[in-house]
Amino acid sequence: MTPVKIGIIGGSGLNNPDLFEVTSESPQDTPYGPPSDILREGLIGGVPCVLLARHGRKHTIMPTKVNYRANLWALKERGCTHVLVSTACGSLQENIHPGDFVILDQFIDRTTKRSQTFYDGEEGHPPGILHLPMGTPFCSDTTTHLKECCEALGYTVHPTGTVVTIEGPRFSSKAESRMFRQWGADVINMTTVPEVVLARELGMCYAAIAMATDYDSWREGHEAVTVEAVMATFRSNAEKAINVLKMAVAKIAAEDWSQRISALKVWLI
Repeated sequence: MTPVKIGIIGGSGLNNPDLFEVTSESPQDTPYGPPSDILREGLIGGVPCVLLARHGRKHTIMPTKVNYRANLWALKERGCTHVLVSTACGSLQENIHPGDFVILDQFIDRTTKRSQTFYDGEEGHPPGILHLPMGTPFCSDTTTHLKECCEALGYTVHPTGTVVTIEGPRFSSKAESRMFRQWGADVINMTTVPEVVLARELGMCYAAIAMATDYDSWREGHEAVTVEAVMATFRSNAEKAINVLKMAVAKIAAEDWSQRISALKVWLI
């Protein structure tokens, strides 16, 4: 049975060390440079976990400048088998209200400046070329646990959702927001890609719980999205997200993931 260790990447408003019963802090070097912050290790219900602040604990790193490769590599080096992440997002659909949770299962990539593979041919990086299957980018079993935890806690949750990840740090124009709706996207954020791709390259089970904080800019008669509004909604619901993650950690650790993790092995050419 493969020992489970869970990496938790906190998004806006969820860089909370109180998730842990016990904590230790230490840096982690990687071939891709330093991660966004020091790694905090601890136990959640007896399960070993590692917490990493995606934007730094003081939220000083903009989405494009997040060292996604270093972040995921560092978690893998610490022995993480799973990655659970939280992310703030804008709703692109009328039925996804601010404060709702969305369990992401697909993405549309609109980023332009980010490294999306560890296998880039650079000195000191893994050799080879990796053509990574991405039909199912998120771990379906892990996402199911997140959904079930939301339901058990009585939170409003949408069990599936397609996220558009934009470069940022600006928000969308109305024309862009309406276009993304026409594409069938459910929510929009600035961080899922390349995070989910890199976790998949490393063979980790990745799942994301997204919290809708606003209606982006498509909705007539609704005030435009602002940083203040996003942070206020996320802060007011951060405790709910923590409750979901704590419950999910226990459910994940209760299962044998050996075969599923083995199936995530990638093949190079």
